[in-house]
Amino acid sequence: MSMSDASIPVFEIGLNALAALLDKAEAYAEAKRIDPAALLNARLFPDMFAFTRQVQSACDQAKNAAARLAGVDPPGFEDNEKTFAELKARIAKTIA
Repeated sequence: MSMSDASIPVFEIGLNALAALLDKAEAYAEAKRIDPAALLNARLFPDMFAFTRQVQSACDQAKNAAARLAGVDPPGFEDNEKTFAELKARIAKTIA
C-alpha cells in the first residue's frame, strides 16, 4: 500500500467530518439567532487562529500533502471564505 493510498482516505474522512461540523454550527447559529460571523471568527484561545482560518488550514494540509505525495505542485486556494457555505465549498473543492 502506498503512502498516498493510506493517507488520502483519512484526509477525506476528516474533511467530511469537518463539513458536518460546519452544518451543525450553521444550524446552531440559526436556531439560537446568533450572527454566523460570531462563530466563524471565534477562537478557543486568544493566540489561536479563528475558526474560519482553522478550516482553511485543514484544507491546506490535506491538499498540500496529497499533491506532494502525487509529486505535483499543490494548488493554491485564496483564503477569502467568510461564510459557512464558502467554507463547505472549499472543503468540497479540496476533496475533489
